[in-house]
Amino acid sequence: MRALLYGSAEERRKAETREEERKVQCVKKNKALFILLGVLLVLLIVYFALQSWNRQQEEKESQDEAVVVTDIDPEDITAISYDAGDGERAFEKQDGTWVYTTDADFPLKQDFPETIAEDMGQLRADRELVDGDELADYGLEEPVYTVTLTQSDGTVTEIYFGNTVDDYYYVTVNDDGVVYTVSSTAADNLTQSLDEMAQLDEYPSIGSGNLKKVSITENGETTAYDSENEEQSEDISGIAGGLGAVTLSEAADYSVADADLAGYGLDEASRITVEVTYTEDDEDKTMTLYIGGDNGDSSRYVMIDDSRIVYLISDEICSNILNED
Repeated sequence: MRALLYGSAEERRKAETREEERKVQCVKKNKALFILLGVLLVLLIVYFALQSWNRQQEEKESQDEAVVVTDIDPEDITAISYDAGDGERAFEKQDGTWVYTTDADFPLKQDFPETIAEDMGQLRADRELVDGDELADYGLEEPVYTVTLTQSDGTVTEIYFGNTVDDYYYVTVNDDGVVYTVSSTAADNLTQSLDEMAQLDEYPSIGSGNLKKVSITENGETTAYDSENEEQSEDISGIAGGLGAVTLSEAADYSVADADLAGYGLDEASRITVEVTYTEDDEDKTMTLYIGGDNGDSSRYVMIDDSRIVYLISDEICSNILNED
């Protein structure tokens, strides 16, 4: 009996010992696994770091290899002009602000001439043609674009864009006769229309949820609407729908003169004045719309606040704003 008990106890100790050894082996295996995972993570970090460094080096080498066509500080450029085939575009810097030379009141996006100054002042080529043909063979005697840059000291640089081949333009500068191949993207901004150059007004987000009050004055008579007036809830909803549908994207005149307002029905005697109170970021804001005459093509002339831009807004939207049946 004692032998049996002894044997059972001995077996239990052996089993416990084996279990402890198994646990120790598991801990060792897990530790080794964690170490391997850590090493793998470090290797991945090193790999991606090397990849990033290689890309930066390649970009740097590519930049170093690029052929310099012009090397003018963009900040030193005070005037830009070019002909894109539909008439000359000219811009000049006045007191640090770029203006459209033809119309100094034109609402010019400042980043437009700034980008051209950057692109043309720091123009780079894929390659310089050695022992090339005559300029006429590259379309450079009658160039597609001629860009003129004027610096603050009066220095003038002319850049000529000729024929295209694949994704490149043939380009030459001044009268040096050297021909380069330049990426066609360099001339992208030269094809933009006046509409794309214009800095249009920002229009607020207005709907039935944030429209508070509206007053409409026509021919000296004013009609007022208040969102807190339950009897006007349907009217307010319709007006809010019209105001919310407005998009200031199409302009009829970018800098209308006072003398020309009557032609749009926007002089004080003719226009309809819509004064709007709405909330934005928990603050009351106001906006004034001036609605003028019909353009004969299902739209009406509209101005906002003190802007000099005349916009076109559809008859339907204007009718909703004016709460017309």
